[in-house]
Amino acid sequence: MGLLTENQLGDLLSGFSASAFRFEIRERYSSTVGQEPFRRFLAGEPDDYAWHRSWMERIALDCTQGRLWQRIRIVSVPLSDYSRYGIEVARLSVEAGEDIRYLRRDVAEDLGLAPLDAWIFDSCQVVHLLFNDDDTFRGAEIVTDDGVLTQHLKWRELALQHAQPLEDFVASVR
Repeated sequence: MGLLTENQLGDLLSGFSASAFRFEIRERYSSTVGQEPFRRFLAGEPDDYAWHRSWMERIALDCTQGRLWQRIRIVSVPLSDYSRYGIEVARLSVEAGEDIRYLRRDVAEDLGLAPLDAWIFDSCQVVHLLFNDDDTFRGAEIVTDDGVLTQHLKWRELALQHAQPLEDFVASVR
């Protein structure tokens, strides 16, 4: 099977029944949609975040229906411009109901966490996200190795124990 496209990944994001968990491990992500908002952030210009509204609505609806959205962002400290920008956008997703936590990269390494940049759906499926050298999304692949799933579930639990909620993390790095 070839790589899943963004649309096929979107189908998985819409089709889970109980939980969607994301490990974000990259220092930067890039997309054509995200370039202008990131530029505005760096320039100190306002953003109405209209481009993020459909994502927030999806999370809010899912949460009212009992579906859980969680994310662990593994980041380097001091924070890069992109990580600082990610915090601003994450605040909107947290407001919509997503549980986003941050884990310092050095702490993750000390804990032995080495996850794929991936989604875990319903604790039974790992979907590895792949990126080009310029940080743009290349596609995703469903991981069929049960050992990878088992290890990622263990890492998820360990990461959830040690990661900080967004605002606690922000306060700790100021």
